[in-house]
Amino acid sequence: MEENKVLSYIKEVVEKMPSDWLRLTTHRLDIYNEELAKSQFLDEFEKLYTANNSETSALSALPTAYDYIRLGHPLSSVLEWTIAKLTQVDPEQVISFSSKTIPVMAILRTNLLAGKNTLINYTGELPTEFDADLIKQIYGYTFELNKVDHINDIPEFNGSSIYITQHETLDTFNLTSNIDFLISLHQQIGSILIVNGSKNKDYIADIQHVRRRETIAMTPSDTGIALQSLLSKSPVISINSNHADVKNNVLTLLKDITGTKINPLVASSGLSIQYAIMMGLIHDAFENHKGKAIKFIVPPNCYGGTNDQARRIAACIDAVEIVDLPVDGDNDMVTSIDAILNQIAAIDAIPYIIAEIPTNPRVEVPDLDMLKQVLQKERKTASGEVAIDPVFILDQTFCPNVHFLGGNNTLAQGRAISYASGSKFPSGGKCTAGYCVGNKNTMNLMEKIELHLNLCDNEATELQYSILSEQLPSMNQRIKDAYKNTRDFVTFIHETLPEAKINFVSEELAQQGFTPSVFSLDLPTKGTNEEEKETYKRALNLRLINLMITEIPKESKFCVSYGQLKGCYWTIPATSTQGTTKEGDKDYIVRASLSGNMDLDHHKKVFRKFVEEI
Repeated sequence: MEENKVLSYIKEVVEKMPSDWLRLTTHRLDIYNEELAKSQFLDEFEKLYTANNSETSALSALPTAYDYIRLGHPLSSVLEWTIAKLTQVDPEQVISFSSKTIPVMAILRTNLLAGKNTLINYTGELPTEFDADLIKQIYGYTFELNKVDHINDIPEFNGSSIYITQHETLDTFNLTSNIDFLISLHQQIGSILIVNGSKNKDYIADIQHVRRRETIAMTPSDTGIALQSLLSKSPVISINSNHADVKNNVLTLLKDITGTKINPLVASSGLSIQYAIMMGLIHDAFENHKGKAIKFIVPPNCYGGTNDQARRIAACIDAVEIVDLPVDGDNDMVTSIDAILNQIAAIDAIPYIIAEIPTNPRVEVPDLDMLKQVLQKERKTASGEVAIDPVFILDQTFCPNVHFLGGNNTLAQGRAISYASGSKFPSGGKCTAGYCVGNKNTMNLMEKIELHLNLCDNEATELQYSILSEQLPSMNQRIKDAYKNTRDFVTFIHETLPEAKINFVSEELAQQGFTPSVFSLDLPTKGTNEEEKETYKRALNLRLINLMITEIPKESKFCVSYGQLKGCYWTIPATSTQGTTKEGDKDYIVRASLSGNMDLDHHKKVFRKFVEEI
């Protein structure tokens, strides 16, 4: 009876769900409570279920689920809730993934840090992407494999027992007491992990964090397919007959946009491609520089996901260490890189640099000629040997149109890789896919990166490729249009509130091609001491943002994204993109991002009102 009631309600929800549940990849921070992000949506959804209310207006009013579709979204939450109801477990125990291998690796990571054994039981065949030897050698995970004919054949085990199974439909989830985790694989859309029993609930937060940082949740479109399969009890079907042509078109477009020749790699998200880059470079280091320390040089105030992921990798692999790279404000990126590379050369370690150009959120660009010289400088170890040359890993999400790697550009020599989040300009906010390209000297590195992208089953989905194929041709023009509006607005703010500090590129840098649509604003403050001044400024930040989104609700959003197709987004980096950054390195300033399609005059009018009120 309960099963029929659940399925009947979900059928209504799928038919009446808001269109945003399928198409949005970002959220409004004004209706988002981060502390309750993993529970608030389902708490309210449960109330609707109890009241048998599936009206679109009621569903639209639900609070934001999770934070991005990378970690979770309304449809993944609904799918997980439905499976939980049908299997009689708590919804938080069901976690969906776009990847088929990362769920296993999430458990292995937790057990590595806890010193706990893992037995991987499976029927049929393991995912083709699952390379047991590589996972042990490069990631450092330990486990045993055990092929069984049936779940009842799984032996008792001193540690965690995983059961991996494959089904064409989503209505078969058999939980028995002899397993700790069930992972159901669905070839075309990803996987579903069920944490079995109260004794394993401590794993849930760690598994969700892996999904947030190293992969993504099952995408909205694939979750929709999964729900339809669940309701009809029919096989999961998701076939795009022209996928090969679409993918080739995306790769061609990316090579043209970036001015590179090696085939790009496209992943399910920006952090998915970054994870592949880092693990591919570690693999290369293990093969070619056995026994040497690996140093990832990372700005401490860069995007929180980058910072967090890098430190999570270092926590798992003894040879890897994170070195802070000061880049903003009083610190010059080039000077910092030079000093750190000298230190790393002296100890004969392997230097991998991750940096954003322009920087986030201060929107600064280093002296590129000096950067080129510093990166190409030959250094010596303490014993006089030639030191290992660095690999420069550039996050150019703010300006994906700038050529860095081809011809005679800044990073054409030496070894350099560039990557970008596709949820920004490449897709206009329509999907999360990310990509990377390499210069002519990175063929071997790119092969390693591709190996780990495939191992983690983190390649972009067919729909993501399709969206990029549609959006990439207009990207450079959209960047130009957005920059024009941003420059206009920045000039207006400077004239209207001259005492505010604005972080944006100079006209000279714009002439060189750096035309971001993002700027940060350090508002003027009041107070008799630093604490009072900081408190006043933080309140003023929110006052400005709230005024914008209240006065212009159809265009101004409280959101962390940029590169969108229309409107204007506002955020405070310290409470959004720098969420996992150390407190002392956070930026409590306003960051705004404009599109080429917005009512700029209206935004100026509201900003002038803000200035008059303060």
